[in-house]
Amino acid sequence: MPSRITRGQRFVLAAVCAVAVSTIYAIQPVLESAGGELGLAGPELGRLVAAGQLGYFAGLVLLVPLGDVLDRRTLIVGHLILTGTGAAITSLAPGGVAAGAGLALAGLFAVVVQITVAYVAATSPPGERGRNIGTVTSGVVLGILGVRLLAGVLGDSLGWRSVYAVLAVLCLALALVARLTLHSDARLTLHSDAGLTPHADACLTLHADAGLTPHADACLTLHPDARPARARYRDVLAAAGRLVLTDRLLLGRGLIAFFLFASFGTLWSGLALPLGAAPWHFGTTVIGLFGLAGLIGAVAAARAGSWADAGHAHAVTGWSLVLLAVSWTLTAWTSPSLWPLITGVVLLDFAVQAVHVSNQHLLTAAHPERSSSVIGAYMAFYSLGSALGATTTTWAYAAAGWRASCLLGAAYAVAALAVWALTRRTSASPTLPLR
Repeated sequence: MPSRITRGQRFVLAAVCAVAVSTIYAIQPVLESAGGELGLAGPELGRLVAAGQLGYFAGLVLLVPLGDVLDRRTLIVGHLILTGTGAAITSLAPGGVAAGAGLALAGLFAVVVQITVAYVAATSPPGERGRNIGTVTSGVVLGILGVRLLAGVLGDSLGWRSVYAVLAVLCLALALVARLTLHSDARLTLHSDAGLTPHADACLTLHADAGLTPHADACLTLHPDARPARARYRDVLAAAGRLVLTDRLLLGRGLIAFFLFASFGTLWSGLALPLGAAPWHFGTTVIGLFGLAGLIGAVAAARAGSWADAGHAHAVTGWSLVLLAVSWTLTAWTSPSLWPLITGVVLLDFAVQAVHVSNQHLLTAAHPERSSSVIGAYMAFYSLGSALGATTTTWAYAAAGWRASCLLGAAYAVAALAVWALTRRTSASPTLPLR
């Protein structure tokens, strides 16, 4: 049985998620000032945002499956160091090319977030898996929204480079803390070159962190088709591709995530536009404060993990998507008072986080032996949806104003609800892992 994750470890893992994902989104609030100093303008500014997102997408495909092959604690530590390295390169970049390279490197290894979620799923007892995933993934939303406030304050007072300097230091500090506080989740991997005769019995010693009595002897049998780690990595990549094409639960929950985060991206990539325009004319720091409203909703939704543990993940998904669609009717009102907008932001982020936690709980429960691969595949839908929302909200705003953006965000929410309704029967039944 998996060992219990302590409260302190949950805090460390949530912090890892928050800081790592911040390296991707920190450039958005300071984009204009960074572009001015780096000699970039107009469409060239979009390349800075795209660099981190493209690196992140590549990491989802190529790096996250490593969690099903290697010790996830080691991966968490290593990825944090490399994410911090990318942030440091960005903070010191003399020009746009170097800054883009740093952002791409940070984005590539920021997929430590998904390795962390897989670590939690693999090391949590079944009755606590949803709660632990909910707590840790709340760090993701904390990072996405909180970094807007951090970047706004630091950017206005110390300059945009200070944002990435702080993130670099935090990544390196968390790498050390993770190495000291987390236990290994190393799984036994038997190789064909182990020097033993095929089918020979090999008695190995398992330790306490494997969930068994310390030093208990376990006799395992080696088979001729045992493969080295590199071959297993290729197998894991191939299996992830097959899962996307053939597993109805993953495809259904992935499509829900695609529209869910398109709706989320519509809000957070476009909200600065009406707040910076008449009649408000807010600056970067004040706009960043609106992230606090989102944090309230996201933190409140951490309870969704416990609901999922109790078997309510499907119901939570349905009513949360309804709430998401309804929240846009409030978010559309930006005058004469901002209170409807603030209320809508709280409800929207609550709904998004509740669905996100429920999705990951269902997927990791259905595929416990390959939680890293399935989360990586799922998050690829998330990444594409976020990009769609970020792109289309500016188009809608330019065409017909903020209410057009809100109508678009509501349409994405309704699309997610339609996918949930169409796949409800599939999601309600157990999914058999692919061999």
